[in-house]
Amino acid sequence: MDARKQRTLAFDAANLPPDAETVDRLAKLQLAARRLGIELVLSDPSRALCELISFAGLADVLRVEVKRETEQREERGRVEEERELDDPSR
Repeated sequence: MDARKQRTLAFDAANLPPDAETVDRLAKLQLAARRLGIELVLSDPSRALCELISFAGLADVLRVEVKRETEQREERGRVEEERELDDPSR
């Protein structure tokens, strides 16, 4: 690599189909980007696509950034009632 500074490009992968053709195209895109000094990062790919990338042995080549969903929180001031389950033997 020459003296050019490495740049990162986020690629929205949320709606990509999880198939071999997609993985192949992403690998080729990553290769072309690296030749230009750009690191491609897949943003929010599906779990199935991540598993396929891993299965293909490209997990170290195709960087993945998964967006984490915020946890659902209870309404403020709301109290949930605690109780014991009914005894099924009765």
